[in-house]
Amino acid sequence: MRLLFALAALIATPAFAQERARIPTPEGNSAAPIGASTTQQPAFTVIVEPVAMMIAAFDADGDGKVTRAEFDAGLKHSFDLVDTQHQGWLGYIAYSDWQERWMGDRNTVPSPFEVDRDGDNKVTFAELAERFDLLFKRFDADKNGVIERKELVTIRPQVMPGPGMGRGKKGRGRN
Repeated sequence: MRLLFALAALIATPAFAQERARIPTPEGNSAAPIGASTTQQPAFTVIVEPVAMMIAAFDADGDGKVTRAEFDAGLKHSFDLVDTQHQGWLGYIAYSDWQERWMGDRNTVPSPFEVDRDGDNKVTFAELAERFDLLFKRFDADKNGVIERKELVTIRPQVMPGPGMGRGKKGRGRN
């Protein structure tokens, strides 16, 4: 038992002997790390849907605009990279792989159930292109056949807490 205790103490000794890394602090305030704010960060006001990030990646010439030709070519390229056996369709798991690769998460919209129009548990390129045609039309707000970056973001007004908001349970903080 003493041997076990001595062995444990010996193993733990290097961890105790090391100096702790110090976080640099700004001049005159030794309590707050650099970059720390004394006020809460404001809520974000610009939102980008995962599918909008994917569409932005289709901008082949880097001009900040996605033409219909760039859109169609980008969608086909993204599909072909996951359809490695060149079957012309993706099963739901492969479709989830495609979502994660191009939109950042396996659970993004449109879901495979939404895209698979005939319910055969396969997402064909034609089905994907049909669904993305609707997305192109939705994001092309000015209907000029080109999606600009400003059409891919959503601006949300910042909500400032008013009387009685953000104070816990209902009724608290009210006069």
